[in-house]
Amino acid sequence: MNEPPPIPPDEAQRLRALGLAVVEKEAEAVASLRQRIDDSFVHACGFMLHCGGRIVVLGMGKSGHVGGKIAATLASTGSPAFFVHPGEASHGDLGMITPQDVVLALSNSGETVEMLTILPLIRRLGAPLIAMTGKPTSTLAREADVHLDVSVSREACPLGLAPTSSTTATLAMGDALAVALLEARGFTAEDFALSHPGGALGRRLLLRISDIMRTDEAIPRVNQDTPLKEALVEMSRKGLGMTAVLDTEGRLQGIYTDGDLRRTLDRAVDLHTTPVAEVMTRDCKTATPEMLAAEALKLMEKNKINALLILDDGGRLAGALNMHDLLRAGVM
Repeated sequence: MNEPPPIPPDEAQRLRALGLAVVEKEAEAVASLRQRIDDSFVHACGFMLHCGGRIVVLGMGKSGHVGGKIAATLASTGSPAFFVHPGEASHGDLGMITPQDVVLALSNSGETVEMLTILPLIRRLGAPLIAMTGKPTSTLAREADVHLDVSVSREACPLGLAPTSSTTATLAMGDALAVALLEARGFTAEDFALSHPGGALGRRLLLRISDIMRTDEAIPRVNQDTPLKEALVEMSRKGLGMTAVLDTEGRLQGIYTDGDLRRTLDRAVDLHTTPVAEVMTRDCKTATPEMLAAEALKLMEKNKINALLILDDGGRLAGALNMHDLLRAGVM
């Protein structure tokens, strides 16, 4: 790895102070939004909740970058949305917007030329227009059905030029809208996972034990009268570090694990003659195929065990899994 260049102590202290000043100014900008979660915010949520089409987010420059993130957050939390570049909208992309949509227009000045160019066309469509600006008296704010004030007293940039505090405030207001809508729609963790199937979150919220458990001949199992030596052979052959112990009718009686083996050896038990039922763990933890794999992991961690037996609705042995199965599935 590359080593950072040496920085004199005085310069290091100055850099820390500059970074802290930015964080404090942006925190102040977000805190000022408290008083603006008002009737206008509620009306904006109302338009979005009753939207028959999509929420179309518009923004130029840094507002456009923030708008893209807001659109993505809305879409992933149950409010279908997409971003349209106002400049491209003037050259054909305006056709993406329909009267059934709700338009969320972002502009710190409220006077962005590209936005004002398409404003009459949006109004002609009849789609509700929500404006998010830093100037309540701006053209965009006045023309909107609902205006959300995201003005800031100062930018975090010492020149007062680079959008910093203003973009942070806009982003926070967008998050407030998305989460309020999420709650109002009754959007669940599983709903969220359905739009994130490829990542670790999707695996945690969608993957079930039935998707990864070992079944049929891959399940280690022995009869309760089986000599301990044969039970160890079954454990070695199946490679799960344990075996299920069943009665003559196939009902689960217990489990025998690597930990049980260590305890057995401490007792100097005869491996050739002792039935596995005499040294097994009777009250073993089990799970069902419908449980989330993440729940299985939590159960195993809580009880400090490395494997689980899976029982169906009738209490019959249906599968088995261990920590390695969860690791391979990406749950851990």
